[in-house]
Amino acid sequence: MPIDYILIGAVQFIIIGPILGLLGIGAAANVESFQNMDETQALGMASAMAGAGILLQVIGLAVSGTYFILMESSERQATVGKLAMGIKVTDLNGQRITRMAAFIRFIGKIVSGIILLIGYIMAAFTEKKQALHDIIANTLVLK
Repeated sequence: MPIDYILIGAVQFIIIGPILGLLGIGAAANVESFQNMDETQALGMASAMAGAGILLQVIGLAVSGTYFILMESSERQATVGKLAMGIKVTDLNGQRITRMAAFIRFIGKIVSGIILLIGYIMAAFTEKKQALHDIIANTLVLK
């Protein structure tokens, strides 16, 4: 839901913004020496940037994972976006899901996205309208 991604993006910006600022300041301090770098220094700079990129991805996954897992396993059984749409996540019996089920569902969403969104498209063709991540986690999304 767009509302959810706006909220997640705001939190990520608060966490990631300072990190990007420090990286930018560090890189800017070395701009003049970029032209005079030897191979070892260039490889070190590239490795640092790659490491920073990985760190930012991990932070992003941690923030979004925490949001979805805590919200969908809460008493409300929904994220802010799902609440706005009047839907909630339940187990196959219509009960609140556990944090483990929410975690499995979150990982399943990543898989659903990696396989060209086919995991999401599956919901249109399954009896209970479950996407791949719902099938994996034994969950339903209900009005």
